[in-house]
Amino acid sequence: MGPTGDDSVGATGGEREAASGRGPTAVSRTADSSYQEDVSANPGAVAACGSDGTGIAAGESDGAALVDHAKLRHHGDVEVRPGMIDFAVNVQGSGPPEWLAARLAGRLGELGRYPDAAEEAAARAAVAARHGRQADEVLLLAGAAEGFALLPRLGSRLAAVIHPSFTEPELALREAAVPVARVVLRPPYTLDAGMVPEEADLVVVGNPTNPTSVSHPAETILALRRPGRIVLVDEAFADAVVGEPETLSGKAFPDVLVLRSLTKTWALAGLRCGYLLGAPDLLARLNHGRPHWPLGTLQLEAIAATSEPAAVTEAQRKAETIAADRAAMIARLRAFGIEVHEPATGPFLLIRVPDAELLRKRLADNGIAVRRGDTFPGLDSGHLRLAVRPAAEVDRLVAAIEQVGL
Repeated sequence: MGPTGDDSVGATGGEREAASGRGPTAVSRTADSSYQEDVSANPGAVAACGSDGTGIAAGESDGAALVDHAKLRHHGDVEVRPGMIDFAVNVQGSGPPEWLAARLAGRLGELGRYPDAAEEAAARAAVAARHGRQADEVLLLAGAAEGFALLPRLGSRLAAVIHPSFTEPELALREAAVPVARVVLRPPYTLDAGMVPEEADLVVVGNPTNPTSVSHPAETILALRRPGRIVLVDEAFADAVVGEPETLSGKAFPDVLVLRSLTKTWALAGLRCGYLLGAPDLLARLNHGRPHWPLGTLQLEAIAATSEPAAVTEAQRKAETIAADRAAMIARLRAFGIEVHEPATGPFLLIRVPDAELLRKRLADNGIAVRRGDTFPGLDSGHLRLAVRPAAEVDRLVAAIEQVGL
C-alpha cells in the first residue's frame, strides 16, 4: 500500500487514475491489487510492483510479470566448478595477499574467546580514518549482503531499486514485504533522478554498477535526494576504480548511506566483511536488533587491516592493474566481434552476443565459467558478464570462443 493507503504506489497523477479505473486506461491487477506499469519512456522505465512481485501491466498475463525470486538469488559462484577458469565471480584472486593472510593467521590462537568491544572500536576507528568520517558514522557488517538484509529496518513504504544491478537488495526488501519499484535503465544505462517515483522513500543504486560497469557521477546520485527519502549507494566495487572519483564514502549527508565491501579487492568472500557509512541515527536504526557479537575476531582484524594507509595504497595499485587489464580485454573481445558495453569502470564487463546461454554452456564444457546476464532485471538472454582477468586467462577465453563459435 502507498503512504495514503492507495495501492498504486509509484504512480503519479494520471497513473493513479488509470490504476483505479477512473482514467482512460485501467491497469490490469492481480488478486492482491498489486500492479506493474511502465511510467516513463526510454532511456528509462519504472515498474512499480507489489511487495510479493506479482504485479502485472496492462495487456500482460499474470505469468509474464511474476518476479522470479530464483533469478534474484542467482550469483556467479554457481557457474564455477573446480578447475574452471573463472570469469563468473568478481573476486580478484583466489585468496587474500600474503601479508593479510598472515595477519589473520596470527589471530587464530584467539578464537577461543569472544571478540571484545575494544577490537570492534578499533576496527570502526580504522574505517572512519580511512574515509575521513567519525567513528559513530560507521557500522561494521558481516559482508555487504548483511547491509542489504538490514534495509527493511528503515521502514520504507516504497523502495526504488535502480536496475540493471545487484539483485540482493531487491530480494531482501521483497522478502520483508516492502513494496519495490524497479527503475530499469536502458543502454547506455544513464541515470536520471526524474525516473524515480517521487513517493519512493528509499532508493538503492550501485556505483559502479554491477553488471554494467557504469559509474554514475556523484552529483547524479545526490540528485536522488528528497525530503523524507534515504539513498543507499552500493559501493562494493568502488575501491577497484582508480582514484574513486565518484565515491560518496568521505562525504556526510543525513540521508545518504554508503555500503562498502572487502570481498572483491581482497579476495575475502569466505570471511564476510563489509561496512556502512552514514548518519548515526540511520545506522542505529539498522543496528537495532542485531545479535551480540555480529562480527568475529578475524572479520574485525580484516576490516582494520585493509583500512590502514598502506592497504589503501595497495588497493589503488590493484585498481590500476584492473584498469589496464580491462582495456586490453575490451580490445581483444571487440576484435573478435563481441559487443562490449562502454564506458566500463569496474572489474567486470557486460557483453552482448547472439545466444549468450548457448555460449555460456559451450564455454563451461571447455572449462571456462562466465556469468549469465538474464538474471539481472533489464537484461536478457543475449547478455553475459565477464570478470576482468589478466591477459593469459583472456587468451584462454578468446581461444575457447574461437573454437566453439558465437
